[in-house]
Amino acid sequence: MQLPGEKEIREAYQQGEEAVISLFQRTILILAERIQKLEDQLAKNSSNSGKPPSSDRYVQPAPRSLRRRSRRKSGGQAGHRGETLKAVEKPDRLKVHRVNSCVHCGQSLQRRKAIRHEKRQVFDVPPVKIQVTEHRAEIKDCPCCGKETRAQFPNEVSKAVQYGTEIKVQMVYLNTEQHIPLERTCDLLEEFYGHRPSEGTIVTACAEAAQKVEKPNEAVKEHLVEKEEVAHFDETGMMINGILNWLHSISTLRLTCYAMHAKRGSVAMNEINILPRFKGRAVHDDLASYFQYDLKHALCNAHHLRTLSSCWSVIHKGGLSL
Repeated sequence: MQLPGEKEIREAYQQGEEAVISLFQRTILILAERIQKLEDQLAKNSSNSGKPPSSDRYVQPAPRSLRRRSRRKSGGQAGHRGETLKAVEKPDRLKVHRVNSCVHCGQSLQRRKAIRHEKRQVFDVPPVKIQVTEHRAEIKDCPCCGKETRAQFPNEVSKAVQYGTEIKVQMVYLNTEQHIPLERTCDLLEEFYGHRPSEGTIVTACAEAAQKVEKPNEAVKEHLVEKEEVAHFDETGMMINGILNWLHSISTLRLTCYAMHAKRGSVAMNEINILPRFKGRAVHDDLASYFQYDLKHALCNAHHLRTLSSCWSVIHKGGLSL
């Protein structure tokens, strides 16, 4: 419905009081409807709609679980098989605490043999530090031709001074898997090992790891396309250098593929090139871009609950009853 123009207003004025009142009431209804739509739009956030958490810029919704309360007490339930430390048969170290004298009369017992032992085991991590291994390649001269022959270094030893594979794996794991920032990763390694790498070293290690997993990642993509009957598709906002980008994920119980893109919709989905070739059932939210692909669809129940929560809020706010 459109607001009345100047011509319609003048015609109502010429027709008299009743026509003006009718036009006025219709105008109010149009404006009220527009206001309600704007209020509903502002009220939506990541907890009651399919909007991503990154869109909650100014008003962060209070976390509220959609799960129903259980009557069970918190903690382990009756019949639950708990996990606890168990003594091992062959400990790594053995430390004997000896009896030197009798605590009752003071008699020396240093030459007496122990009749039995009481055992207690402590699980702990020994102090660790960076271990430096120097590789030396022999150089020999041939008595026959007089020329030199040099031994070959291992493939992983390519520089005069460098970090080894194990410590670089830990750098990558802490920064990418545990999402620890570069500076804090450096702090942690310094506290654990007494040696502080540079932030650039961690960035380089992550780049090397990314290059090594390119082929496995491609294999995961092809498996998702060809073999999986059901896969979950999602996209969430992520800031890169202060600019909003989108992390697209395609996952099953066993496999997950991540892809970062500047776009959220079909442009990104086409370039990632899993959804256009997917042969199974795609589970996702109700983002319109997904329905452009001719395949089997299933909507995510978590997003259904958020939408229903939004509808309930509108009904409750409007004083309506079911």
